[in-house]
Amino acid sequence: MNIRLANTSDTNRIFEIYEYARAYMKAHGNPHQWGDDRPEKSLIKDDIKNQRCYVMEDEGHIFACFVFTIGFEKEYEAKFSSKVEYGVIHRVASEGSKRGIVERIVDFAKGKVNLIRIDTHEDNKTMQKAIERQNFKKLGIIYLEDKSARILYELKEGL
Repeated sequence: MNIRLANTSDTNRIFEIYEYARAYMKAHGNPHQWGDDRPEKSLIKDDIKNQRCYVMEDEGHIFACFVFTIGFEKEYEAKFSSKVEYGVIHRVASEGSKRGIVERIVDFAKGKVNLIRIDTHEDNKTMQKAIERQNFKKLGIIYLEDKSARILYELKEGL
């Protein structure tokens, strides 16, 4: 299993993975977080271009993707400001063929920063359980630019 930066040749496969993730979320009680068209293709392409989209692959087969950045998130800082930069995990998606995706992503992030934040929709019970299994602590509710609510989590390592 390998995690690497996505490149433009991965774009169609990443689109497929997000399609699968949207269908999974709808089937498991979370139809609103990504709806029918989120994340938008233009955002995915921008994530790849700006080298913040990563893919997870096994023997050349891409089975998951996510966004990882280091810095500050405007929406997080509004209620839960931090004095230090942190890693942010966004847009985690999988085709469903492998388990332990969030654990692998968190291990990847821990190799880069000591403070990690992630948010998810209140209806995304699958992600909430995965995040909590990794010992993230719930900080509270934040609001995105479109005014939708998300649960913000944080993991501190060695701070």
